[in-house]
Amino acid sequence: MKENLKSEDVIYKTADDSIKSYLTRPDDEKKHPGIILIHEIFGLDDHIRNVADRLAMEGYVVLAPHLFSSSKFSDILSQENITAAMKFMMSIPVDKQRDENYRMQALESLKKEEREVVSRVNQVLFVNRPTDLFTEYLAYGVEYLKSLKTVGEKMGSVGFCFGGGMSINLGCGGKIDGCIIFYGENPNPIEKIANAKGYVMGLYGGEDHRINSGIGNLVNALVKYNKPFTIRVFPGAHHAFFNDTRPQTYNKLAAEEAWKMVVDFFESTLK
Repeated sequence: MKENLKSEDVIYKTADDSIKSYLTRPDDEKKHPGIILIHEIFGLDDHIRNVADRLAMEGYVVLAPHLFSSSKFSDILSQENITAAMKFMMSIPVDKQRDENYRMQALESLKKEEREVVSRVNQVLFVNRPTDLFTEYLAYGVEYLKSLKTVGEKMGSVGFCFGGGMSINLGCGGKIDGCIIFYGENPNPIEKIANAKGYVMGLYGGEDHRINSGIGNLVNALVKYNKPFTIRVFPGAHHAFFNDTRPQTYNKLAAEEAWKMVVDFFESTLK
């Protein structure tokens, strides 16, 4: 129940910026493991806040940073612009949403103003994504969590889509004890895996062909560098199958099984 949690909007500092975030934890003064929860490409929305609360109810202090709130991106990646981009993406058939050529063709059907907005968002999030900078923001989030008196020594991360790729990038920084990838891209270069400190789990939809094409490379790197891992592909599930606010892609059976795996993963790696 939400009343058993203490939740608030917070801001933490980076080297030269500030990141708005959602912080939620059990409503007690005990120490709990910390989790960095990383949003999808659409930003920190109600769905991610709900997932944060669900994790907090399992006994964790959860920080969900809104990476796009950085002053470097808040104009381009405003909520209004992200909503426009989301509307555009949801208008594309599920099996074409990850097809860059198809997206570019679909863009031409938009009005000029809307096309410019979606194109600008697409440029930052798909074409020239500042992955290293976003990873740096997350690393500062880890330090912020560690500074809280209610956070214990163990720390993990989990992210979805864009956030799934960011979760493994954070994991490769060696600052957390376990990370979960929900249908996210591999770190680039893949050799970053050598620096991962803890256990890695990857959860993927069987119909997410573009993302899944990289699973083999990820497994090879995890084996090469002797990292403990679990990979699970859910047959019939599409990209973003976990998000129950998006009926176009939500897969209830896969999402429920994936959640059990998330709970068990953090229980074994952080507690």
